[in-house]
Amino acid sequence: MRTRILGMAAVVAASAVVLAGCGTGGGDDPAAGVDFDAKPTGTLKAWGFENADDVGQSRLDYAAEQLKDVKIDLDATAFDAQKFTTRLAGGDVPDVVQMDRRYVTTYAAQNLILPLDQCFDAQSVTPRDHWYPFVVDDVTYDKEIWAVPQFYQPPAILVNKKVLAEAGVSSADIDTSKPDVLLAAIAKMYQESGGVPTRLGFDPVATGQGGLWILGMGGQLNDDKGAPTLDDPKNVAGIELLKKITDAQGGFAAVKSFTDSFDTFGDNNQYVAGQVGAQVNAQWYPNVLSPYVDQLQLEAVPFRNADGEPFSVASGTAFVIPVGAKNPAAACAWMVELTSDEAWNAAGEARGETRAKEGGINTGLFTGSPSADKAIRDEWVKPSGNDDFDQVISTYYDVVDYGQSFGSSPAGQEIQNELNNAITAALLGDKTPEQALADAQKAAMRAYENATAG
Repeated sequence: MRTRILGMAAVVAASAVVLAGCGTGGGDDPAAGVDFDAKPTGTLKAWGFENADDVGQSRLDYAAEQLKDVKIDLDATAFDAQKFTTRLAGGDVPDVVQMDRRYVTTYAAQNLILPLDQCFDAQSVTPRDHWYPFVVDDVTYDKEIWAVPQFYQPPAILVNKKVLAEAGVSSADIDTSKPDVLLAAIAKMYQESGGVPTRLGFDPVATGQGGLWILGMGGQLNDDKGAPTLDDPKNVAGIELLKKITDAQGGFAAVKSFTDSFDTFGDNNQYVAGQVGAQVNAQWYPNVLSPYVDQLQLEAVPFRNADGEPFSVASGTAFVIPVGAKNPAAACAWMVELTSDEAWNAAGEARGETRAKEGGINTGLFTGSPSADKAIRDEWVKPSGNDDFDQVISTYYDVVDYGQSFGSSPAGQEIQNELNNAITAALLGDKTPEQALADAQKAAMRAYENATAG
């Protein structure tokens, strides 16, 4: 095992988690001999929770209270792929690691983390009942679940009603399933000076939300075994629509340069400044805008797929147990406690108290668990006094039910990187969508073959 990890540490790419030439190809069960039923005791080495806020700290406190016989040794720094493999190679193996869900399947394919079905049995957890099924799909590979997921903050389209009204556009025109209607609305809202955008009708966030556009327009990123499918002809539609949207607003280079200048987290953000009519945003962004609610007129509409149905994609983080963890039973119990409804209720209370103290608007918590989401919404998400903002909050809650996994692949992070490269090349006009996707597929397939090599 140590030899395999040492080999991996030497070849892990800094820009993506691509682990070459060291997979087991379905070999020995990495969980063999692990006793998840043992009483949780001793020291637990955990890595994650960088800069824990009220939500994170309240859950940490709750889990610690439930596991009084366990001493938590928390490395509260951000996950780093190079550091992870280096630590494993050196024998400094954490018991629990928090990471983006797109990394999980890469490590699962290498048998460097433990499958958790036995952990869930020991803790009496039924994953697809406790979490949204598409969130579980993110961390499922080879018919096993490899991580405890947390969070699911769905994207939707946040509309600036002031800009729409000025241009004579309605929110119903911001419909991604009706390109002609959408493009006409964009043309009415778009403004420029000397060929440089001064206001976008619609910011599609082409690379940051590329997977949403590809999947929403009927494409797929990988097959049911995790192999990349970036060159699937159905993926072209999403890129073609993105190109029409950006070309209508000065071209991708101009759009990207303009959006990079936004004061996204500041007092002169793109909504206050009237720089966008609409923009794709994840659920957390209304929190950023809530202090400016008196200056804004907002609305949210769902992203719609090619068939006109509301559509969203799952993303978030997860906890894994590395192979070689010294205290897997405590790790299992701790992960489950952190993501229990009770822990989330504690987080909901903490966030509710924080918002009440600050005088802010509580937009809710999107935990990855439907029961926890409902309990927090019922208890803590109250009318704000601003009907527009309440509609925004309600819309994000509505689109949760329309989620879909990006897909679980041993080359998941590389697929995402190569998709962004393909979108960028196609929108700039450097390549046709078909050629850009074909080139991306070759690179992603190399990563997949490396990650699954026996």
